[in-house]
Amino acid sequence: MRVAAEHVKPKGKVSFISLLGGKNIVTKPIDSDFDILSLSNEGITKASLDVLISYLGISKKAFSENILDASVKTLERKADTDKLDKHTSSTVIEIAKVVEHAFAVFEDEEKVKKWLNWPNRALNNMKPIDVFYLPTGLKMVNDILGRIEEGVYS
Repeated sequence: MRVAAEHVKPKGKVSFISLLGGKNIVTKPIDSDFDILSLSNEGITKASLDVLISYLGISKKAFSENILDASVKTLERKADTDKLDKHTSSTVIEIAKVVEHAFAVFEDEEKVKKWLNWPNRALNNMKPIDVFYLPTGLKMVNDILGRIEEGVYS
């Protein structure tokens, strides 16, 4: 079953849950940060990862090797329903939360993809997506989005 390939793009506000495939894939209710911790510990499915990658507009190979530091072949051997380890799950969830923030700022999927994949002066001319491999990089991107949201040149 190819759950990730069948995802429907959400209308209106984009949540990090929708970026991970929606409530059909992430069946655990998320009401607090403790629920997010629990979801990370239990592991998200490979299907959730596939949905997020499709939103980012990069290849599965680039995402797995450059962000997750894992072989694409290792990920492709997993079934859609297989759970990822807690470290990988946590990283993917945090990326989804930053992308959710980008959707809140730009309100358009194409603008989000363009911004994430375009060199940014505030990141020393690195692309925001190129720093997703570290928590510090995710925080920097989230901070830049906050400045854009507040109207500060970034």
